[in-house]
Amino acid sequence: MSSNAPSSPRSQAMTVLLLALLLGLQPITTDLYLPALPALTQGFGASMVQAQLTLTALLLAFGTSQLVWGPLSDKWGRRPVLLGGIAVYAASAIACALAPGIETLIAARTLQGVAMGACVMAARAVVRDLYEPVQGAKVMSQALSGLGVIACTCVPVGGFLTDLLGWRWALSSLVLFALATGALIYFYFDESLQQRNPKALQAKSLWAAVKHIVRNPTFQAYSALSTASFAGLFTFLATSSFVFTQSMGLSKTVYGLLMFSMSLSYIIGTFICRWLLLRISVQTCVFWASLVSLFAGLLMMLVAYLGPGQSWFGAWAVMLPVNIFLLAHGVHQPCGQSGCIAPFPDMAGTASALNGFSMMLVAFGMGTWIGTHMANPLLAMAQGIMLAATSLALIGSLAVRKIPLPQAAHAAQTATAK
Repeated sequence: MSSNAPSSPRSQAMTVLLLALLLGLQPITTDLYLPALPALTQGFGASMVQAQLTLTALLLAFGTSQLVWGPLSDKWGRRPVLLGGIAVYAASAIACALAPGIETLIAARTLQGVAMGACVMAARAVVRDLYEPVQGAKVMSQALSGLGVIACTCVPVGGFLTDLLGWRWALSSLVLFALATGALIYFYFDESLQQRNPKALQAKSLWAAVKHIVRNPTFQAYSALSTASFAGLFTFLATSSFVFTQSMGLSKTVYGLLMFSMSLSYIIGTFICRWLLLRISVQTCVFWASLVSLFAGLLMMLVAYLGPGQSWFGAWAVMLPVNIFLLAHGVHQPCGQSGCIAPFPDMAGTASALNGFSMMLVAFGMGTWIGTHMANPLLAMAQGIMLAATSLALIGSLAVRKIPLPQAAHAAQTATAK
């Protein structure tokens, strides 16, 4: 742990809580409204492509905005970016809840993505500010466990509010989450960036930093890891409500329980990640997890092509490979998100932004493809997850496994093992 890391269990616990809430903005923004997606689509008389834009436009704005937020946080610090981001997020959440039409909702969700980019990017950078690489992966896994707990509640709460009060009330709940998170940032978060970079926004300096980061093999491998894993998760999120509530005719309550099981699998995966990192290297941990991802993708394809019409086919058959994929996702994300910024303690904001942009650019591409292949939602889900799983297997065996960690990471891992 670096010298500016939290010095007490209490301060580290608060750091993990804040990180969980900030990173949790992503699932609460994307997952909570999923049960409401068919209802708002029908309510606005919108097309399937327009409905998908409420998700894909948000994610594209989320990824693209980080390219600006990252250098800004390297120059001004993490605290002002976090406070500004959470304020804009709350305002955009109000606009979403009051949207008079699908076009306004898409615009408000886009602004919400911009604000979410500031918060999530800065949270990842804070981990690098405070911790050395392997310790950072462990802290990130703790925060992502908290994210998993948040994700567990999103779909059930969204479904309950949609059924009881309507989809606008489901979107309104995001305002309360943002205000509570903003209050904790204001009162409990001190600036984590010790050395600001006054040249971070200068075009020449910024371009040099970007080239340095994207050419780094460690960044390439670990950023690809987190991107591929998120692509699989995004595919499931974008298709799940249509598979379970429309195609299978399940209630929103049952759908919420299925999503709860998915989030629980992810939480278990983050605990497995921490357990493994005490015993094996990050590279070996990722390699074995990538094989689990590949198995999940193959199983998902079998279910999609052979299951419909069979007596054994049902929601459980779809969720089995999804839950296996989410177990591995709980390993890939802490290792990928912390590993890609590990070589850049002085440019953590910019590196975090580039990783976030990569993840959301691929998600936008997947969302665009999904929007034109929803004639068979289950098949679209299976094909997207299989593509992500194949990519993870290649990345885990051919890229991450062959790239040594920064020397500081080895020292931290040895100390932790003792």
